[in-house]
Amino acid sequence: MTEPSLTTIIEALLFASDEPVSPERLAAAAGEDVTVDAVREAVRQLADAYAESGRAFALAEIAGGFQLLSRPEFSKYLRKLVRARNEARFTQAALETLSIIAYKQPVTRAEIEDIRGVAAGDMVRTLMEKGLVRVTGRSEHIGRPLLYGTTKKFLTAFGLANVKDLPSDKQLVQP
Repeated sequence: MTEPSLTTIIEALLFASDEPVSPERLAAAAGEDVTVDAVREAVRQLADAYAESGRAFALAEIAGGFQLLSRPEFSKYLRKLVRARNEARFTQAALETLSIIAYKQPVTRAEIEDIRGVAAGDMVRTLMEKGLVRVTGRSEHIGRPLLYGTTKKFLTAFGLANVKDLPSDKQLVQP
């Protein structure tokens, strides 16, 4: 296997970083004999190559370092991705509530609160707004409280064909 060129090493370093990397850090990471001037030349070559090839990203100098950034014309697509990613993030409380609903469904809010030991109304409402939980009916108990269950969006979000694919309690406990 041949030794990679300095430009490909710099490209790999920039690709792996989520923040601007100074020329000095790039030189140190690229090898003992690599100079800052050599790094700057490699960065210039990469920037030119990206511009000529019409890539979706560009190499920019920001805050004393270099970083790969998406070009502005792709911002509308990236906003959708970020929005979807943010919707997929769960707090500990959301995961606990969602787990209870998934394993115990159909389940009432009172049952969820009994298991968690805290009020769950806001969390259930939030999970419903995200489309992960829905009202499945009413209980036959006094007051006929609402019953909650998971949705198809829940199955999709967690890569499940159906709720029977949820891990068993034995699978959840690590030895």
